[in-house]
Amino acid sequence: MTIRRLLAAVVLLVLTLLITALFAFRITAIADFQLEPWHTYVPDEMPVSDIDRASWGDYLAAEQRVFNALNREMREHPPSAGQSAYNRFATSSRVFPGNLSHDWNRSYVVEPRQAAKGAVVLLHGLTDSPYSLRHFARHFQDLGYVVVAPRLPGHGTVPAGLTAAHWEDWMATTRLAVREATRRAPTGTPLYIVGFSNGGALAVKYSLDALEDPRLARPAHLVLISPMIGVSRFARFAGIAGLPALFPAFAKAAWLSVLPEFNPFKYNSFPVNAARQSYELTEAVRQQLLAETRKPQRLGLLPPILTYQSLVDGTVSTEAIQTDLYDHLPANGSELVIFDTNASLGIDEMLRPSVAALRDRMFTPQARAYARTLVATRGPGDAQLKSSRFAAQASKADEHLIAASYPANLISLSHVALPFPIDDPLYGQQPGGQENYGVNLGSLNMRGERGALIVDAGSFSRATSNPFFRVMLEGVDEGLQLR
Repeated sequence: MTIRRLLAAVVLLVLTLLITALFAFRITAIADFQLEPWHTYVPDEMPVSDIDRASWGDYLAAEQRVFNALNREMREHPPSAGQSAYNRFATSSRVFPGNLSHDWNRSYVVEPRQAAKGAVVLLHGLTDSPYSLRHFARHFQDLGYVVVAPRLPGHGTVPAGLTAAHWEDWMATTRLAVREATRRAPTGTPLYIVGFSNGGALAVKYSLDALEDPRLARPAHLVLISPMIGVSRFARFAGIAGLPALFPAFAKAAWLSVLPEFNPFKYNSFPVNAARQSYELTEAVRQQLLAETRKPQRLGLLPPILTYQSLVDGTVSTEAIQTDLYDHLPANGSELVIFDTNASLGIDEMLRPSVAALRDRMFTPQARAYARTLVATRGPGDAQLKSSRFAAQASKADEHLIAASYPANLISLSHVALPFPIDDPLYGQQPGGQENYGVNLGSLNMRGERGALIVDAGSFSRATSNPFFRVMLEGVDEGLQLR
């Protein structure tokens, strides 16, 4: 009888979760749009076993085959609503990557003008493309480094690519990119890895793997931008939430959002599997780091980590970066830099109380094995930035002014803003240059009634570029001793 009751309880729990998932599916905005060819066609990406045996040339050739097949598929299966001026998959569209100044959905390598001083690998974020770290690529190239920026499987093609992607695919591509970067750089020169969001988790995972596997080149330093170290609890159960998609009538249940694709270098639609894979990756990093803390001698070989993060982040957990990563690091010269909210506006009482509470927890006077820096304004009415830095093992902060100010129209930075300067042609608030990417998403400043737009109006209030990008690059140069 006890076993029967236990089985009945398990069945009831599963049914409850399924019903909850269905209910959540029905109340979300995905009901407004039907699945299009880019939500159902899954590109045939190179498998992990092949990536680990492939050369960079092999990977590029396979990538080209993926795009060739994708273009044929999109031509043969047009969208249900006809062609649109802002559909990235229509060849006549303003945002079709093939019509733009450069298609940043592809993997790329940039070489310095002189003999390389070292190698840099750039790892982009979830639903993103190699576009997101292009400004870092140019910066490191100008400093004399060879840069390798891979397109991670499932990205840069169609959103459906992420319905079949696994984080192990991304790790294999990371290993391939490191092999190519170190092959192109002179022997004995340093390797740096820069990871944005999900790419930050990949960078940490690779570095932990390199402690165990002597065949993997060890980085000299990691630079993490808004790293995905902790994600929401929902991601843990994302696989269950997508179970209704097994039935054709509920195919949309495999998606957390279904939207038109008007961004040439980032998906707007988001599949459940992407959330699940991000959770599995971050959990793998957390478990591996905990295991390494029991081997302090080997953990001491982990490279220093320099992280830039917004205090307010709606995508990843800022606190987890400290508690799940930094608090476990050895005393190896690592530093955590946090961009604070804009106190010069005098509206701190309008911010959620949890924001100030998080700041207080992260910057207590308690000495830590790593450095902590808070980049903030001087106070109400004074937008100039100041840096409050606790050196490693220090319980008192050193302060100095920074030659930059918080823009008056910005409450805070955001998860997606950090890797883009304000003159970025796609995401910048003040787009500049001669590059054409069909649309500028950073300068949109629209008002109207709620529910009028195809996306949440909050998406347009989110900061998309970083007015302190130059401050960040200078910090990277200093932290890595590049100049």
